[in-house]
Amino acid sequence: MQRRAFIILFGGTVAFPLGAHAQQPAKISRIGYFAPAKIPHLIEAFKDRLRDLGYIEGKNLQFEFRFAEGQSGKLDELAADLVRTKPDVIVTFSTPPTLAVKRATNTIPVVMAGTGDPVRAGIVASLSRPGGNVTGVTVYGPELSGKRLAVLKETVRGVARVGVIGNGGNPFNQLLWEDTGSAGRELGIDLRLAMVRHVDDLPAAFSTLKREGAEALIVLADAQLNSARYRIIALAAEHRLPAMYEGREFAQAGGMISYGPNLGDLSRRAAELTNNILKGAKPADLPVELPTKFELVINLKTAQALGLSLPPTLLAQADEVIE
Repeated sequence: MQRRAFIILFGGTVAFPLGAHAQQPAKISRIGYFAPAKIPHLIEAFKDRLRDLGYIEGKNLQFEFRFAEGQSGKLDELAADLVRTKPDVIVTFSTPPTLAVKRATNTIPVVMAGTGDPVRAGIVASLSRPGGNVTGVTVYGPELSGKRLAVLKETVRGVARVGVIGNGGNPFNQLLWEDTGSAGRELGIDLRLAMVRHVDDLPAAFSTLKREGAEALIVLADAQLNSARYRIIALAAEHRLPAMYEGREFAQAGGMISYGPNLGDLSRRAAELTNNILKGAKPADLPVELPTKFELVINLKTAQALGLSLPPTLLAQADEVIE
């Protein structure tokens, strides 16, 4: 009896601290998220993947959001404010916020959820060995600008002059303009550039390009322009400019054609990198990931409204045709 009582007592003694440990509150992971504008479906894609990995907002996950909403002059101020909240990881979307956060901290881990060429922008030392406190995924592929222009030339047969709209506050757009310019020279297309600083500058930019004889349009990859896609698409329709865009969001919203990486997929991959860092990985040891999934999406209804008859071969190549 004494031995049995001892075993029960010992078992109870061991079980007590284990039970007490089980009652400890779960560690709350704190993530800062910084973007030029709020793009809800990309945030939701990021959150969805984190939920798959076991993070539940309000239970073991907390967000701090900052959005510039067209105030490009306040990026450094917003980045510094976000750093002061001391998140475990900061997630950035687009090149300007990433640069601003890099200026604000060299210790808090940073995950890019869709940035331009981070090497040419000076964000990381190299893709395979980022160094420092930044890693993530990039939207950049060196062949993308040429591919977009070639597809646009195939879509608008005989096009000789193409307008290009970009965000003058995004260094990545200057790099894309250089790539597009090289592709234009190879394809024999005259390009005309209009950089805007704010979405309110868009009507004047469209008018200028149309006055300069633009027969079609390319909109460079930029989060602020993506968030203003409905306005851009309406202006393209008003000026009857067949347009090529950087992501499926534009084609789904009524833009004629898009070619580029799936931004939702990049957001999910950024969530996986964030999880790795929260579990102890160092950004310097995690290679920057390149886009692997590219999509050609055609809005046939918009093309027909512009009087265009698209080649069957192009339609056959499309990942999605919106009718």
